[in-house]
Amino acid sequence: MAELTTDQMLARAREVIETEARAVSVLRDQLSADLVAVAKLMLNCQGHILAAGAGTSCAMAQRFAHLLACCGTPALFISAANAVHGGAGAISENDLVYIISKGGQSEEINTFAQIARDRGATIVAHTERPDSPLAKLSDAMVHVAAPQGVDPYGMIATGSSLMNGAACDVLCVLLLELRGYTQEQFGHTHPGGAVGAKLEANKRGR
Repeated sequence: MAELTTDQMLARAREVIETEARAVSVLRDQLSADLVAVAKLMLNCQGHILAAGAGTSCAMAQRFAHLLACCGTPALFISAANAVHGGAGAISENDLVYIISKGGQSEEINTFAQIARDRGATIVAHTERPDSPLAKLSDAMVHVAAPQGVDPYGMIATGSSLMNGAACDVLCVLLLELRGYTQEQFGHTHPGGAVGAKLEANKRGR
């Protein structure tokens, strides 16, 4: 194990932040009309947005579903691994299933996507590979491609997960604004914790 000084570790830590910040900034030029089309599909969804993924993408899907709900879009996380053991029965033709998968190759993800498609749901692939099996199963796609060197070994999804999170954040903010979702509406569903206390204080201060 390498022995590093405090200064060396801090320098390396700053390099990591700079690398990840550059990766997120790359996303700006990857955004296209495809993302707008996905936002419109989500806005017009008559059921729920069901977000799914595997590995690190599973954590990003959970985050995305929570933030969508906070921004006024009815959304839930669904476990693709559990869904192929019966949980997919929760999917309806009114739902939009948003699947995050870097390579779009995972067998359980694509089996899940096929079941959701067969049940009449709209499928959105959020992936680095437009030619992947997942993309081919989908009705629309959000393409997010991480630059070289942003992830350790090119495999551990540190910087690339931040890019994926930022792409999801874009959709959250667009939908919040398209819906005209207000702070008062948000406060109704978030009365707890420090956020709820701040909202209540703001209300009393008017």
